[in-house]
Amino acid sequence: MYDFAAMGAWLEFAVRWLHVITAIAWIGSSFYFIALDLGLHRDRNLKSGADGEEWQVHGGGFYHIQKYLVAPAGMPDGLIWHKWQSYWTWISGFILLVLVYYLGAEFYLIDPNVMDLATWQAVGISLVSLALGWVIYNTLCKIFVNADQTVLMVALFAVLIAMSWFYAQVFTGRAALLHLGAFTATIMSGNVFFIIIPNQKIVVADLMAGRTPDAIYGKIAKQRSTHNNYLTLPVIFLMLSNHYPLAFASEWNWVIASLVFLMGVTIRHWFNTHHARKGNPHWTWGVTVILFILIAWLSVAPGGQREAAVVTRFAEAEGFTNVHDIVLGRCSMCHAAEPVWPGLHWAPKGVALETEADLTRHARAVYLQSGVSHAMPPANLSYMEDDERAAIVAWYRNAIGG
Repeated sequence: MYDFAAMGAWLEFAVRWLHVITAIAWIGSSFYFIALDLGLHRDRNLKSGADGEEWQVHGGGFYHIQKYLVAPAGMPDGLIWHKWQSYWTWISGFILLVLVYYLGAEFYLIDPNVMDLATWQAVGISLVSLALGWVIYNTLCKIFVNADQTVLMVALFAVLIAMSWFYAQVFTGRAALLHLGAFTATIMSGNVFFIIIPNQKIVVADLMAGRTPDAIYGKIAKQRSTHNNYLTLPVIFLMLSNHYPLAFASEWNWVIASLVFLMGVTIRHWFNTHHARKGNPHWTWGVTVILFILIAWLSVAPGGQREAAVVTRFAEAEGFTNVHDIVLGRCSMCHAAEPVWPGLHWAPKGVALETEADLTRHARAVYLQSGVSHAMPPANLSYMEDDERAAIVAWYRNAIGG
């Protein structure tokens, strides 16, 4: 039987699918054009007036690519604008934020042990922080427009550290890292929407009007594109982190997130240097490994795990005691602090289902995984009966008034 929870799960799945598809398209084109720009041969005095050229082979064909710093002599037909990949990545990501974290605030966004917020307050903080992130970043870019760009990157890193700490003091660990990813992704999409595309449109308009475009617009657009290049890998990590409690369920999650940004820099530095034919700085991989080991250590450092509050209405709903007994008998051999199922060393996805508090925290997941569907237990290894699944469904619907 389809109900709002199941329909909501399918809607979330569809939006998540769109988000992944558009993100792949955006990241792929971004990485490609950065590598292309760095690898251009700029010493050939091209008759076309282009800044550089590159020959590439792919799919059985050869491609001759030239880049103009300002614009070609005439407006080309069929000019392709690379923008919608970015726009739809952000739009679909924001819809997911609403579906999962705003509508499911009591489960995923708010932890009273961190900060006891009303839903509207938590959502308000989320929205304001995302908008403020773009304002702060764009202001920094304008202040340091003529400075060493390394100074700008250090200033941006300081902002990201501050936001990592801030989110960890306000939201659940899961939401803190996810929001830091959304904060950064908003900056990246803002670069495309507010800077890169408008600057390119100015160049096109000048060209069509017979004016010589100012090269500064292309220079600024390239600066922002380079920033996006270095921020991409950390954003991917942060977006995936909600599936890995070792990353987010720690008092040191904000430090972990900060170090992830450094890993993004070291990894991209190797690729960017390699593509620019300036060598292969293998030391960056050593630094990356050290940072990753430090992150892994921080994930289990003393004081790590945080306990969320019990969701009262699920504990008080009719059928809770029976469902708790069912889950203990069918699920807790794996979903425990110390699993007893052979080969398991920790609970899958970090989900423990040993206590009443555990069950209330993961009520929706239990309902969808073991009530509406037969996804859990996997292959029904613990032989959960149909009447037990029905009891889970009845309890969940009693709790939500469905």
